[in-house]
Amino acid sequence: MKYRQMGRTGLFVSEICLGAMTFAGEGGMWGAIGSVDQAGADAMIGRALESGVNFIDTADVYSAGASERMVGQALKNLGVKRSDVVIATKAFGEMGRGPNDRGASRGHLMDAVQASLERLGVDHIDLYQIHGNDTVTRVEETLRALDDMVRQGLVRYVGCSNWPAWKMMKAHGLADQHGWARFETVQAYYSIAGRDLEREIVPMMADQGMGLMVWSPLAGGLLSGKFGPDSEGPEGARRALFDFPPVNRDRAWPCVAEMRKIAEARGVSVARIALAYVLSRPFVTTVIIGAKTVEQLDDNLAAADIDLTAEELAALDKVSDLPPEYPGWMLVRQGGQRVPGPFRKK
Repeated sequence: MKYRQMGRTGLFVSEICLGAMTFAGEGGMWGAIGSVDQAGADAMIGRALESGVNFIDTADVYSAGASERMVGQALKNLGVKRSDVVIATKAFGEMGRGPNDRGASRGHLMDAVQASLERLGVDHIDLYQIHGNDTVTRVEETLRALDDMVRQGLVRYVGCSNWPAWKMMKAHGLADQHGWARFETVQAYYSIAGRDLEREIVPMMADQGMGLMVWSPLAGGLLSGKFGPDSEGPEGARRALFDFPPVNRDRAWPCVAEMRKIAEARGVSVARIALAYVLSRPFVTTVIIGAKTVEQLDDNLAAADIDLTAEELAALDKVSDLPPEYPGWMLVRQGGQRVPGPFRKK
């Protein structure tokens, strides 16, 4: 297992992060995503830690808080030293029927962080993330609340998830202006069949020194090799029950076909190649994997041992390349006129 620096911080996290969204499976869509019980959570967290994983990601909204409780209980059951694990959780989603039981307002976040600490059974959260884009609450209000949490020792670092690049830049400007805690990470969807992140968010991350936590690197199982243009996938598969995230299948199937060639030549699963591809991207800090069984977890963890060759990466890049989009194609056309180094007159 390799460890990568988390954004601009001095904290190092494993390149594979164990996602706890499959824990509990209580209510609505969560049952389709996974229904891992406490014994299963103990087994998976134990196996992940044995494999070198030191990073666990959950959220208050996952099974209405049950996922957080199970993570905290598993760490207690396993006798894990608090400083040996980096715990990330998130707030934003609906946690009750009241109008203020959701969002990124100061009122909701202050309540939410205390509830998460209690469910996890810890005195601090290593990475606290705003789980979505609140179109009502001003960014200043959200950032000030997060900064207070950091100053109070409830939270050590802050991040966001599913925000547009422009809004993250606005947040960075405000944080720098006021001396508030800054977003160190962004948690976002990225996969070989969904490389949209590369258009605006990846350049912004490079400029601002942010770390990237990738969610759904297998596109909800669509890139596992179990699905195809002529296959609905195995009975009970997550994608068959919960069709998310949205993926352009006309672009996805050629990616799966190319990955299958590489997987068969190496004698590994297609899922491992899909994960290895995402891990190969220089802007990725960690890839979040969510498993339903220890066997599935083991297969995903093994992706960390795969180093794709230059030829394999070139083939995967080519088949998954983003179609031209403005202003991208104009930036490429004009960019050659301005390059670093001495200027030579023609």
